[in-house]
Formats: sequence, structure tokens, C-alpha cells
Amino acid sequence: MAVKITYFVHGTTTDNEKDLATGWSQGQLSKKGIKQAKELGTAVSGRKFDAVFCSDLKRAADSADLAFSGIAKIIKDKRLRECNYGDFTGRPAEEVRSRMKEQIDVPFPNGESYRDVEKRIAGFLEFLRRSYDNRHVAVVAHQAPQFALDVLIKRKTWEEAIEQDWRKSMNWQPGWEYTA
Repeated sequence: MAVKITYFVHGTTTDNEKDLATGWSQGQLSKKGIKQAKELGTAVSGRKFDAVFCSDLKRAADSADLAFSGIAKIIKDKRLRECNYGDFTGRPAEEVRSRMKEQIDVPFPNGESYRDVEKRIAGFLEFLRRSYDNRHVAVVAHQAPQFALDVLIKRKTWEEAIEQDWRKSMNWQPGWEYTA
């Protein structure tokens, strides 16, 4: 018994283009991000998903709508949110990147830790196993939830997930596969 998950990241945002940390702010897809989401929809149009789950933050929900509308039912889930950067929300992204390993167990000031994200994603995975066993779902979300999948499913340490992040090499792909 297992659930197949194909994980997609949201399109580029105006904050990404300014190199700002968006965290739990809604964020807005940039023109580039809108184009990316539409192109993703074309790239996955031949694939079948039993459901598409996305973060309830605007940038992920908009990406899911642009890519998957008409392909499968889209379900927003707040457990798929990015890490809450607290006081670091809206600050230069490098400030968040430089603190990631420090915030694995210790929350960002007035925010959450990466372990908090792991707990949210663990609950989401339990829900998927109960409700979507032997099915294939798509997930559209953010960096920290993808790290949590690497930790929970691929058994990486948080340090490994952070160090091996595809964003460092700009090695994007149209979906990452997980089996939960």
C-alpha cells in the first residue's frame, strides 16, 4: 500500500525576482512564474493525477490553477505552506538561506522551525496514506515542504536536504517523484 506523489514547486514570484524571503506572505507570481505554470500544465497534460494538492498560499494556489485546472481536482491544504520565517519574512532571501541549518530545531524569531514543517508534512502524508492509497497525486508547494519530503520519505537528514537542494544548482525538473 502506497501513494505516489509527484511534487512540483510554484512558479517564480515577484519576491523571488527581488531575492526576498516570502515565507507565509501570499506572494504573487511574476510574468515569468505565470508562463512557467502554464508551461508545466502543457508538460503534464498527458499524465493522470487522482488529485492535486497545493499550499493555500496564493503563489502555489495560482500555480496549481494555471497548471492543473481541468486535469484533476485541486485541493488547498495549509499543511503544505512554506516555512514561517517570522521576523525574516520579506527580508533578503540570503538572510534566510544563511540561517537554514540553525533553524532546523530552533524556530525563526516569531516563526517556526524546519522540524515544525516536518510535523505538518508528516500529518499530510498520513492523510494521503489513509485517503489516497494506491493512487497518484500531485503536490504544488514550496522549498521547505520538499525538504520535509526528502527527510521523511528519502530518509535524508535536514542538513543533507538543505545541502542537496536543486535550487543551488538550478537543476529544476518538471516534478520530483516520491512514494509514501
